[in-house]
Amino acid sequence: MWPCVVSSFSRRLVASLGVCGRRKCCGTAAFMPEAPAFEGVRSRSELRDFSVSDSERFWAAVGNQRLSWISPFHTVQDCDLTQGRIKWFEGGKLNVSVNCLDRHVHTSPDRVALIWERDEQGSEVKYTYRELLEMTCRLGNVLRRRGVKRGDCVTIYMPTCPLAVAAMLACARIGAAHNVVFAGFSADALAERIRDAESNTVITVNQGVRGGKFTELKKTVDEAVQSCPSVQQVLVAMRTDTPVVMTARDVAMEEYVFSYHDGDVFGCVADIGWITGHSYTVYGPLANGGTTVLFESTPIYPDPGRYWNTVERLKINQFYGAPTAIRLLLKYGDHWVTKYDRSTLKTLGSVGEPINTEAWEWYHRVVGDGRCPVVDTWWQTETGGICIAPRPSEPDAEIVPGMAMRPFFGIKPVLMDTEGKVLTSNNTSGALCMAQPWPGMARTIRNNHQRFIETYYQPYPGYFFTGDGAYRSAQGYYQITGRLDDVINVSGHRIGTAEIEDVVNQCSAVAESAVIGFSHDIKGEGVYAFVVLKKNIDIKEDDLSRQLNKMVSKKIAKYACPDVIQLANRLPKTRSGKIMRRVLRKVVERDLDGLGDLSTLDDPTAVQEIVEGHNAILRKQQQKQQP
Repeated sequence: MWPCVVSSFSRRLVASLGVCGRRKCCGTAAFMPEAPAFEGVRSRSELRDFSVSDSERFWAAVGNQRLSWISPFHTVQDCDLTQGRIKWFEGGKLNVSVNCLDRHVHTSPDRVALIWERDEQGSEVKYTYRELLEMTCRLGNVLRRRGVKRGDCVTIYMPTCPLAVAAMLACARIGAAHNVVFAGFSADALAERIRDAESNTVITVNQGVRGGKFTELKKTVDEAVQSCPSVQQVLVAMRTDTPVVMTARDVAMEEYVFSYHDGDVFGCVADIGWITGHSYTVYGPLANGGTTVLFESTPIYPDPGRYWNTVERLKINQFYGAPTAIRLLLKYGDHWVTKYDRSTLKTLGSVGEPINTEAWEWYHRVVGDGRCPVVDTWWQTETGGICIAPRPSEPDAEIVPGMAMRPFFGIKPVLMDTEGKVLTSNNTSGALCMAQPWPGMARTIRNNHQRFIETYYQPYPGYFFTGDGAYRSAQGYYQITGRLDDVINVSGHRIGTAEIEDVVNQCSAVAESAVIGFSHDIKGEGVYAFVVLKKNIDIKEDDLSRQLNKMVSKKIAKYACPDVIQLANRLPKTRSGKIMRRVLRKVVERDLDGLGDLSTLDDPTAVQEIVEGHNAILRKQQQKQQP
């Protein structure tokens, strides 16, 4: 239930991010229709303060007015951050699928719900709310007939397409949980997620299509389920005409689910396998009766103008993409943007990682013609929806490039020092935490609530720890500075360094490894692997690189492959044997003055070896760049 609340509310932020900022006269109703009922609230800043100081009244109004309830709630919240107890709208009962579909079908059945921007440029397909409801109900009935019941978890391994959306909504409709796995994950990574979710049913397609290339999703599922004894059935839809081998476990979905019509084919800019796709491609827009675009392709297929061609054809008003894609397209030049009509655009958003100033300014100046506000939004899987963003704000309020800036309604961020104390002054940096709960936040980790407590509530008792560092400017604006834990954000995809190290260490030639993130012009963060070989191993660096990349691609995904591999005789460690990743980061960042006290190292001379090895890699890279 909680994702529907936060998506329904915060989706209005994305839909109206630029609108309020351009109005000369703007009442509180422009930010929130329910706001006029809050006595004494006359501006955006007063509304934000009210949302924090009287959060129960605020969220009660949102819950009552934005959602359709089967049974009304009797308690707005019962939360205690010191214990990690998060309970909202107790006693209430609703169905997310009904809120996203049925109530809109009753009022506007022929309004377009989905626009599927297929990989094949110019072949978009539109689905109305009535059609999406019909597809969802048919698939829900299939799941019921196949024995899926309330409380079961269905794994969805599909490209971003209308049927994937229907699968998510069908699960919600019948009371099953969905485990949406990014379709770029390998068989091993998929199998691990199926086992964690204890799924008995998997939904997939024969092939995925992206950037003119085909990926064998059904074959990946076949390999994955061999190590997943809980899986009883695999529902298979056809994205392409290529037949696949069907086993006794497999069910062809076309025999139940929907009939094809001339021109119908299935298939989004955020992939539904990630939280952005959940909240702002599926649940948020549909809960608000909006029209959402499903982008199946890549930013550069068939050419670097694909995004802007799509904007022109589909007349997109709000464009929400990743800084990685913006940095990539910037390098291709302005003409791929300016050749298309982008006059329908009102707001440009970025999500997934901090956006650098150069990319922000190009996005604003070229893509938005200098008239569209660019909003750098900060949030996480754990928060459910946007928490800090430049908009909504007072009319004509400034937007600072590369800063998330203003806390959203109901959000109370704080910065903590290394001693666990709240930093109250501005112009300071610290660990970003949240001082009070909100409906969209995560409640637990499936089957491991203790890990949930240890990860998010024990580091700073009484606060929700985001894992990110942040800077608060003299004006009180927030800027995200990066992860504080061992997580790398590659092109908006978060991956733990330990997960990559585990795969690298499985190589027969590798004795141990250490993986860190480093600044990357395109990806935001890249993967830098330090590798120590076993004794008497004779292997060429190119061969080792190919072998490690193949292993990481197979076990995790291609995006997790190391961008740089540095061989080392040893790694800098403490006397207790802990690898000093902090030191490795400083070397790669070329901040040798920031290495700090090395007296705790078992052998400080190991650092100099690492520095020399890194310098050798830099020289080699410079030689390659020379004509």
